[in-house]
Amino acid sequence: MTLLHTTFALCICATSALAETHEVKMFTRSERGPMIYEPDFLAIAPGDSVRFVPTQPSHNAATIDGMIPPAATPFKSQINEDFTVTLTEPGLYGIKCSPHYAMGMVMLIEVGGQTDRTLPNDLPNRARQRFETILGTQ
Repeated sequence: MTLLHTTFALCICATSALAETHEVKMFTRSERGPMIYEPDFLAIAPGDSVRFVPTQPSHNAATIDGMIPPAATPFKSQINEDFTVTLTEPGLYGIKCSPHYAMGMVMLIEVGGQTDRTLPNDLPNRARQRFETILGTQ
């Protein structure tokens, strides 16, 4: 292996070693209320992963149309699936539980620092209220 190849391989390994995995639990009810992700806001670095854990049954994690960075790839886990996604595109990601979106089961993931936190106009009322609460505490 040449020196260039060795240096490149070490850089890739070092970058992977620095990435973190953040855990988000999905609850039907917790001490914070009904239909909740805990935490409901994450600020992470590009390349970090988020693991969604169905702590209580009947939940998933899916991106919300119009609430991910333009170059990001949407995702949707299966119901009751322990699911991990790596987020590389900087920006704000709106996440919902597909069956409980209208009930306000949403969260935000901010990748790469402060971003535009403008909410779309077409959110269900309870989802909008939850997002406004999340943003008010950040």
